[in-house]
Amino acid sequence: MFLSVISDADGLLRVFLLMDYNTRLVVFSTTLLGIASGLIGSFLLLRKRSLMGDALSHATLPGIALAFLVSVYFGGTGKSLGVLLTGAAITGVLGVLAVTVIRSQTRIKDDTAMGVVLSVFFGAGIVLLGIIQTMPQARAAGLESFIYGKTASMVYQDFVLLSVTAVVCLVLSLLLFKEFRLLCFDEGFAQSQGWSVVLLDLLMLLLVAGVTVAGLQTVGLILIIAFLIIPAASARMWTFRFGHMLGLAAVIGGISGWLGASLSAMVAGLPAGAVIVLTAASIFIFSLLFGADRGVLVQMFRSCRLRQRIRRQHLLRALYEILEMQVEGNTVGTGEFKESVSCEDLRRKRTWSGRELRKIIDDAYLEALVELPDKAHVRLTDVGVRESARVTRNHRLWEIYLIEYADIAPSHVDRDADAIEHILGAKLTAKLEATMADSIQLAGMRVPGSPHPIH
Repeated sequence: MFLSVISDADGLLRVFLLMDYNTRLVVFSTTLLGIASGLIGSFLLLRKRSLMGDALSHATLPGIALAFLVSVYFGGTGKSLGVLLTGAAITGVLGVLAVTVIRSQTRIKDDTAMGVVLSVFFGAGIVLLGIIQTMPQARAAGLESFIYGKTASMVYQDFVLLSVTAVVCLVLSLLLFKEFRLLCFDEGFAQSQGWSVVLLDLLMLLLVAGVTVAGLQTVGLILIIAFLIIPAASARMWTFRFGHMLGLAAVIGGISGWLGASLSAMVAGLPAGAVIVLTAASIFIFSLLFGADRGVLVQMFRSCRLRQRIRRQHLLRALYEILEMQVEGNTVGTGEFKESVSCEDLRRKRTWSGRELRKIIDDAYLEALVELPDKAHVRLTDVGVRESARVTRNHRLWEIYLIEYADIAPSHVDRDADAIEHILGAKLTAKLEATMADSIQLAGMRVPGSPHPIH
């Protein structure tokens, strides 16, 4: 079935060029929902309230059921989308208020409060749906579309609703950008600056409720949480900047909605909501692996490079300290620091295995830091002398700082300094020099003496 549809070039063209009115309506609507979901979901993710979207979506179920019952009681058919969404919005907002009150008035934490609201409201909705199933109007009401989504049945009013929701979310996110950013990263500081944290929290959750209610007809209350969180989580893998993350999450959400709806239109019987979520999940998996800032492969590459740099710096410092003991009082740059050091001395210095030491030496040789007079000896190059002095200098600066300001014993300071010396940048090194300018003399690349015995 799928291959036959894909082979229909005319059908593909009609879908991707949005030549059919219904396809155009569905694709535009899901794209707008994806943009709004990605934008608002970013705030939820950074606020560490990813479960909130799930709680709110489940909180809309009793509202839908109650709206149907009220409509039927007053003589209606119970099929009015506006009435059903109004009921969903009311109980969704009640769910928001319930979470906010539980969190602010008790010692219960966010995850527990959201779990309570989710389970209680959803349980109430299931009970009401059970009552509705006994009514003759239940079969024609189509309430199941709000649970699982029914994108193909969307009409122009749904498109207008999603358009308004997306615009409102975008405008409010831009107007409250600084406030929401402060709330996400430092709630205590926001409160100290005079901002009402509860009010900002409530506004943010109301936007989440709005997106949730607007997306019920598209992906359903069960899958809307995925549409809220997956684009934001995907964007998080690519950037550390808050503004860039918001924009990228909106783009990923829009692309997920567009591609998912288009793929669903190509193959009869594929539920659009599920396909949209699977499309977003595919983008997330790609981002998880290849994300420029937090991707797994990038992190593995960075970790490998860091371990390699640490081993190289340990080798250079070991060479420097061995030569320093051999030539007491020597200064960097003199010929004595070009003497050869035996591999056996290096092994005793760092307790390396023979194979591990050979690998480290080979890497340093490729970077022109050492020379190999023979298989049993190593010699620093001119570049290696300067680099070994810099590495040793940074290590000892940090050792002296820990001894004088952190009150760490000289016999233990080498281990503590070794844990951080490899990430000392130029700015931090300059601060260390300025802090200890009175206690030690640092001229040019002169290396201070070791504050503990060198073994």
